[in-house]
Amino acid sequence: LASAQEAKPKAPSAGLTADQVADRVQEFYDRTKTFKSRFKQRYWVKAYNKTKDSAGDVIFQKPGKMSWRYSNNGNRVVSDGKIIKVYEKENKQMYEQPLEKSQYPAALAFLTGGGNLKPSFKFELVDPKQMGFEGGYVLVCVPREATPAYQKIFMFVDGGTYQVRRVLMLDAQGNRNRFDFERPEVNTKAPPNEFTFTPPPGTQVIRP
Repeated sequence: LASAQEAKPKAPSAGLTADQVADRVQEFYDRTKTFKSRFKQRYWVKAYNKTKDSAGDVIFQKPGKMSWRYSNNGNRVVSDGKIIKVYEKENKQMYEQPLEKSQYPAALAFLTGGGNLKPSFKFELVDPKQMGFEGGYVLVCVPREATPAYQKIFMFVDGGTYQVRRVLMLDAQGNRNRFDFERPEVNTKAPPNEFTFTPPPGTQVIRP
C-alpha cells in the first residue's frame, strides 16, 4: 500500500524539462493498477461567473474503469472499461455511451491506464509559485489534436513522487474544471461491483 503524504509536495529535482516531468508522471501511473482518493471538484462557468463545488470519492482501475461517488448530490459516474454512465440524481437522468466516445474522462485517462501522455500532448512548465504550488511542478498539457472537452490541462505534480495532486482543465469557453485529490492511495483493491451501476427505478436513460 502506497499512500501520498498529506504534507506539502516534496522539493522537485532541479533542471528537469517539461518532457522529463511528463515521463516521470507516466512512469508513476504505469506502475499504478488502482488509484483511490477523496476528491474536491470546483467548476467555474465563465459566462455567468458562477462556481459549483462538489466532493466525494473516486476509484480508478486499469484498464479504463472508474467510479465517482459524489457525496454532496448523490451523483455517480461509472465506467466498466467499455461503457460510461453519468447519473444525475436531481434530474433523474443517466447518460450512457461507449467510453471511447466520451469526453468526460479524457483528461484523466492516464489514471485509468487508458492513455499515454506523450503522443496525446505537448508540454510546458509554468512557475509553481505563481500557481500556489511551491515545491512541486505545474505541467501544462496542450492536446496535439483539438478536443471540445478542454484546450489545456494543468497537472499539479508532487516533486518527490510525481503523483498528480490536482488537475485543472480549461475549455474553449474559458470554463475551468478543477479536481483536487486528497489522501490518495495506489494499488489497493477496489470493492466488488464498484464499476457496475444500475440507476433507481424511474430514471430516464439517455444514449446520445
